[in-house]
Amino acid sequence: MTARLPWPLAYTVSGDDCTAPVPLGFAAPLAEAVGHLAELGYDGVEVQVRETGARAAEGLARTVEAAGLKVLGIGTGPVAGQDRLTLTDPSPDVRRHALCRLRGAARLAGELGVPVTLGQTRGSFLPGLEDMQRIWAARAVEQLAEEASTHGSRLLLEPQSRANTSLWHTPDEALAVIDSLDAPAGLVLDTHHLDAEGVDTVRAVTEHARVTGCLQLAAPATRGPLTVGDPRLPSLLRALHAGGFTGWLTLEHTQDGDSPKAAARSWTALTDAASVLA
Repeated sequence: MTARLPWPLAYTVSGDDCTAPVPLGFAAPLAEAVGHLAELGYDGVEVQVRETGARAAEGLARTVEAAGLKVLGIGTGPVAGQDRLTLTDPSPDVRRHALCRLRGAARLAGELGVPVTLGQTRGSFLPGLEDMQRIWAARAVEQLAEEASTHGSRLLLEPQSRANTSLWHTPDEALAVIDSLDAPAGLVLDTHHLDAEGVDTVRAVTEHARVTGCLQLAAPATRGPLTVGDPRLPSLLRALHAGGFTGWLTLEHTQDGDSPKAAARSWTALTDAASVLA
């Protein structure tokens, strides 16, 4: 049995500015990806960008909307993943370049009227520089949140595992940063990163549903597509519903060499689990 989810369902895709498809997103050019995802029943996409700014908003929206989908969020993973730019790099030029890219993504998100997310681009510590790197990251995130707010977007900060970054691994750590900001901000919760840090995913969703703008999903252990009958999915959906979640869900996982099949598997697993909300 399948049911309609009460929140928009998105899939991770790569912007046309990326040097290659992001490894946890649909492995095809944007126009091709959104066509497949629309046929499968998805509502929208979370677009990972590398250097695109506000000037590209009209073209991006046109490509996505032509398939009947919506852009639900702008991700910034390729800034670090493809160009190795981070907010805590020892080089001031690299830090400035990273922040410039992120500000461009925030302006793009503002033009589209959607949030912008920040994950691994905050970077990793080097021995002896930890204290300074914390300061650099905090200042940059404050500027990024202000940029997003000024242009009609909102920053969503993603707790990530220590394998990706030295900063803000748990929801509580990320919330401490959010609470220090003058501009509005929220969370992205990712089941893979919560699992990697030993955080109970259902409990985290239960406690933080209202401040969470996006929940990113992948199969436990493998970080692959979701599977029908995964016992955690109904619990997660109930927690979102009970917590008053008003954001969107994104599938962000490996593709197993076949993106259309991976996207279909995850869509079926989630819509099957949604029957608990009927």
